Amino acid sequence: MPQLILPLIPSGSTSINNILSVWRSEEKWTYFVGIYPIYSHDSGDKRLFNLYTAMLIDSGACRQIEIINAFSISKSNSDRALSLYRSEGVDGFFKQRKIRYGGTILTDDKIEKAQQLLLENLKAVDIAKELNVPAATLRKAISLGRLKKPSEAPGVATEVAPEVVATVATEAATTKSARDQEDAHAGEGIGTACTRVEERTFAAFGILSGAPARFEPCLDVPNGGALVALPALLSNGLMEGSEEMLGGVNGFYACFHVLLLLAFMALCRIKSVEKLRGHAPGEFGKLLGLDRIPEVRCLRKKLDEMSANNAAEKWALHLSKYWMDADPEAAGVLYIDGHVRVYHGHLTKLPRQFVSREKLCLRGVTDFWVNDAIGRPFFVVNKVVDPGLLNVLRNDIVPRLLKDVPGQPTDEELAANKNLCRFVMVFDREGYSPDFFREMWLTYRISCITYHKFPKDSWPEDSFKKHEVAMPSGEIVTMMLAEQESFIGSGEKSIRVREVRKLTKSGHQTSLVSTCYEGCHTLLAARMFSRWCQENFFRYMIQHFGIDLLSEYGTEDLDDAEKVINPAWRDLKRSCNSLANKLRYRSAVFAEMSLHPQSEGKTTRYEKWLAKKADLLEEIQNYEHQIKEEKARLKITPHHINWSQLEERDSFQRLLPGRKRLMDTVRMIAYRAETAMASLLLGPTVNFVAARTLLQNLFVTGADILPDNDKKILLVRIHNTSRPAANRAIEQLLLKLNETETIYPGTEMRLRYALNGGKEKNSDIVPA
Repeated sequence: MPQLILPLIPSGSTSINNILSVWRSEEKWTYFVGIYPIYSHDSGDKRLFNLYTAMLIDSGACRQIEIINAFSISKSNSDRALSLYRSEGVDGFFKQRKIRYGGTILTDDKIEKAQQLLLENLKAVDIAKELNVPAATLRKAISLGRLKKPSEAPGVATEVAPEVVATVATEAATTKSARDQEDAHAGEGIGTACTRVEERTFAAFGILSGAPARFEPCLDVPNGGALVALPALLSNGLMEGSEEMLGGVNGFYACFHVLLLLAFMALCRIKSVEKLRGHAPGEFGKLLGLDRIPEVRCLRKKLDEMSANNAAEKWALHLSKYWMDADPEAAGVLYIDGHVRVYHGHLTKLPRQFVSREKLCLRGVTDFWVNDAIGRPFFVVNKVVDPGLLNVLRNDIVPRLLKDVPGQPTDEELAANKNLCRFVMVFDREGYSPDFFREMWLTYRISCITYHKFPKDSWPEDSFKKHEVAMPSGEIVTMMLAEQESFIGSGEKSIRVREVRKLTKSGHQTSLVSTCYEGCHTLLAARMFSRWCQENFFRYMIQHFGIDLLSEYGTEDLDDAEKVINPAWRDLKRSCNSLANKLRYRSAVFAEMSLHPQSEGKTTRYEKWLAKKADLLEEIQNYEHQIKEEKARLKITPHHINWSQLEERDSFQRLLPGRKRLMDTVRMIAYRAETAMASLLLGPTVNFVAARTLLQNLFVTGADILPDNDKKILLVRIHNTSRPAANRAIEQLLLKLNETETIYPGTEMRLRYALNGGKEKNSDIVPA
């Protein structure tokens, strides 16, 4: 009978299981079975650690999960050690490692030769070819400081590695605790974190208009990761035309300060101005190069000044044209859909709109958005009174697109090619109208795509063929498609369309019609079935950017000529519908009684049946008479009247649009910037959803802001994430952003980004 070992462990050691334990000091780790030591190695010896733990697991002395929990290591690390031990034994842990990819490693000799070539002002790409190494490896060596890049031209600053800037600036950098004390002390004077007293005084007397952005070395700045988005924000037009169109802002905070603040708020998911109260004003001010951000009341005043005289609307129009000119191909296919913004306030009784996501009629306003094929917004048309998608397209959207969409064919080109169109509009079934299709094509040569509202009989299943369809997002989708030429409308008002149907697995045939006569039918299917990009856009913007939230609390009168539904007509229509429902029910009961008459055998029951039938007939005749009178009154009552003709009890006002339009425009810029950055993160293991999640976490990550005023470099050193894979993805993104050579607005500081310790490899073992 084998002897049992008592479950005793030495004092101060960490238990692995009932019989195994490990005693760890700064110099040595010792493994015990009971109270007897069996193995020992230096605390930093990874090879012996992997060997001994693999031997313990393989012998059955402990389980793998017990080693993982005791030493806080990853399962993959334990798997590698166990596999190596079982395949090669003890010798496998002490073999000399082979140098892989020898031609791509920068040895000391290659470093020396590369440095000489750099001093000769050769380009990094040419040096990489000369040394037979990847260009990315050479650029990393330069950014790490292993190679020094000389000045390329007189007056141009020498390329400095982030670590060099960080070393110089970190010595004078302030900590968050020190800044907090300074901000609190400043509150005893003119306000919390107001440390630029002279500049604020000059601004108050009108001597200074807009404080200069001046950065100080700071460590651990909250939301510092939002600065990573600055190149994308600027390239998407954050400052485009802002000074000219949103001018008139005086005081300490300039126009570009406010726009940067709004953009950083959107990216950090601070959905309203009031939510800024939950953030330290001094810490947020460090992102702007100021001592603090404006308080809520001051920021509201600035927004009112910037959006006065319809300035916000003019800026939005300018940006829409700017985005279309920047990407003419994306502007060639436009997606239009309405979104109801529900209003729960009590300042006015807005008209009721049907909200599809709630399946209810609720008070609100309708915004008609125009987006591209991947959901990026171009502009939005706001309607307090919803006239319907077709009216908005005809009166508001199409005239604007005819003027703004770039690259439209000339009249000569249109005459030469009878199937050529100016651009394509895609919308849902609400826009189905043969008359509208005919008007758009014959008058403007605009193609339309929508779902067929009244498809005819099903097509034979053998007419459908399998196709690989490339969606605008780049995804490849397999569809069963068929195409036929058909006509919609009646008589002379009919129009020839291309009808494409998709056969689903359930046998249902989804039909779309289009006046886009050029291109393969798979292209039409890709465009139509990408319409959900707008639904995804609405859902994302509501959840992350708060486009449905109020930005100001106030109302104003509508234009006197604004057409609204006549309340008297609406009451008559409601009365007619109610009477029709009552008539329908009683007619059904009367028909049932006529089909199944009561037997005359029992006199009393038969008499009651006759009396009930007579009463029903009288009610039916009465309702028919009332409906006839109501319809006659309805016919002479105007359906729409001017807003000025409404009685006081029916009158309503519109919500103030200025501040809301300005903030929505900045949110659109933020969304486009985030989309552009997400596309840079895409890879085999990172899709768009994962990329957006990665960016959301990045924007709220802390960072060190380290300026080098002599070399005019602003280093933003991002704190690490919780996962090495995320760190690697962000590090690659930062390398791409550094290539943009972005200048911070209002300064001459060139932005440089780096990950805090991102170039260092993490150890596989993290001692507990």
